[in-house]
Amino acid sequence: MSDTRTPAQIEADIVRRREQLAEMLDEIGVRMHPKTVIGDAKAKVASSVDRTAGRAFVAVNRAVSDLKAQFVTDEGAPRLERVVPVAVVAVGLVGLLAVSARRRRA
Repeated sequence: MSDTRTPAQIEADIVRRREQLAEMLDEIGVRMHPKTVIGDAKAKVASSVDRTAGRAFVAVNRAVSDLKAQFVTDEGAPRLERVVPVAVVAVGLVGLLAVSARRRRA
């Protein structure tokens, strides 16, 4: 295979390849610059935190919705058969805590 290019064409190819190499080296320099590396790392961490926070929000929202469904009907009315026993237990616990606190003071 013989090269039929002229010296001017060869020189133009060399110049073009040098420019491409210079661009590539500049890009590598930018990518490897400490500020770029740190910025990329920060972006990855922020993205991970956002995903984790989003998942946590969805999980908490689902748990709250499930809990709410236990005590409120679809129409928004309280389910008295569930609210009253929980309220009685809560009042009982508050009463026990109050009695316990008084005994500690005395």
